[in-house]
Amino acid sequence: MINVDNLSYSFPQKELYKNISFTLEEGQHCAFIGASGSGKSTLIDMIMEPERYIFDGKIEIEPNCRIGYVSQFSGLDKTKDTTVFEYIGEEFIKLQNEITSICAEMETSADIDTLLEKYQQTLDAFQAIDGDNFESNIEKKLNLANLSKQADLKVSNLSGGEFKLIQVIKVMLTSPDLMIMDEPDVFLDFENLNSLKNLINSHKGILLIITHNRYLLNHCFNKVIHLENTELQEFNGRYIDYNFSLLQSKIELQELAIADAEEIERNELIVEQLRSAATIHTNAARGRAVHARVKFLERLEARRIKAPFVDIKQPEIKLVTDNEIEETIALRVNNYSVAFDELLIENVNFEIKSNEKVALIGPNGTGKTTLLREIYNNKNDSIEINEKIEVAFLSQLQGEMLNESNTILEELFEAGFETKQEIRSYVLGYGFEEELLNQKIESLSGGEKNILQLAKISATKANMLLLDEPTSHLDTYSQIALEEAIKNYNGAILMVSHDFYTIANCVDYVLIIEDKTIRKMSIRKFRKMIYSNHFDKDYLEIEQKKKEVETKIEIALKNTDFAQAKILSEKLEELIKLL
Repeated sequence: MINVDNLSYSFPQKELYKNISFTLEEGQHCAFIGASGSGKSTLIDMIMEPERYIFDGKIEIEPNCRIGYVSQFSGLDKTKDTTVFEYIGEEFIKLQNEITSICAEMETSADIDTLLEKYQQTLDAFQAIDGDNFESNIEKKLNLANLSKQADLKVSNLSGGEFKLIQVIKVMLTSPDLMIMDEPDVFLDFENLNSLKNLINSHKGILLIITHNRYLLNHCFNKVIHLENTELQEFNGRYIDYNFSLLQSKIELQELAIADAEEIERNELIVEQLRSAATIHTNAARGRAVHARVKFLERLEARRIKAPFVDIKQPEIKLVTDNEIEETIALRVNNYSVAFDELLIENVNFEIKSNEKVALIGPNGTGKTTLLREIYNNKNDSIEINEKIEVAFLSQLQGEMLNESNTILEELFEAGFETKQEIRSYVLGYGFEEELLNQKIESLSGGEKNILQLAKISATKANMLLLDEPTSHLDTYSQIALEEAIKNYNGAILMVSHDFYTIANCVDYVLIIEDKTIRKMSIRKFRKMIYSNHFDKDYLEIEQKKKEVETKIEIALKNTDFAQAKILSEKLEELIKLL
């Protein structure tokens, strides 16, 4: 269906792809992964509209291939005065009305041949998307996504997460040959995320989905395309198997790389000895011996093991505070309520200590972001912040905290940095190379913007962080780096998140919004709640064992104990089979 062959493409400031190739064929549900800013969304744009780009190589698409697309940025149109059913069935209803109109015109027109041709074309288009069954198909998809009760609701009354699912259903029902989705999971609560998983797994056509969501990656795909450092690797199989193959490659390649390094070091000593001898006893034979050994050393250096998909660049996200205080109450919320069209939260009370990391969770549209903003603005009588607490805020609306017309350099000068050298050394650890410093923020990927927000927040050295969906758009390696940064932070954190992996890995407990109130839940109970609803009963225990084995492999590799790493990888493989 799609063949990309030896594709190379560059921006003025950045090379995106160098001779990359992959195919997409019938029956493939493909996860498209890679670091933030590596060019995934651009590659999708090139597939959909290759004529807009000047590139080397080939993008070959089968003639008459119909592509359906769900954007990561398509927001809810609050003014749309149509029901969910009408919105999803828009294309079907339009064609149905055209057919009815043509039939009516036939009754009075003398130009029957032209109308018959037009009728047949419209009927073909209607049948190509299974128009005869569109009403029952809409009902099936809505039921699969747990949205059947919303069929007669106005689109404007949906939450953002519900609307995203409706968009996916709308595109799926037009039966595209290839369906492309760019981060469809961003900001979905877990119930809606599970509905998205069901929709993906029910789809019969080819899928290409950019996602960093570990739940979807582990449960939805039979092919992986990984774009990293201008190179691409494709893997036919599950994401969990792809990760395991990377780990095996890492063990083998690290062992070979150390052997290479030892051989190079040995030959460097020989070259030094030959040169030293040649300076004392100058003759042609000794000179030729030095020259031959130098050439051999160059060949060793040239074939030194390189592993672009093993040593993946991971940002060093750090969250620091200069204003640590003794354990005390950092935030107190008393009898807090919030309402828009209806009451969302009523008379809730909670407090957070100065060293606690807390996740605020709940379904889409229950007032989580509103509460976080009210704490940040600190103008509500129900909210009390300790006078020793300095607050910093990360917004899911990235343009709110970043001036997108600024360059990265200008943004950080405005944040208080004094020299270009200071900025360069600071942001390098966050993955921003020097050539990106003069790039406009508006041209960054969603993940890069979130990492830039995190860099700015850390620079404030505040001792309480309010993070609204901090993992949104982040690649999996950046998510893991953020989890470590949160665990190591010495202040208080209140984080709105729908990413249960991140929540389970780095917070002390959760505050869950249910029935217009907030209750405290331990991480142990939270994990049980998530896993009991959506996984087999042994899944949690197996996954915990898997993590323990992975940690032991990491330690073995640090100690260059490759024999132990290989034994452990066999144990890991058995656990993966159980999952």
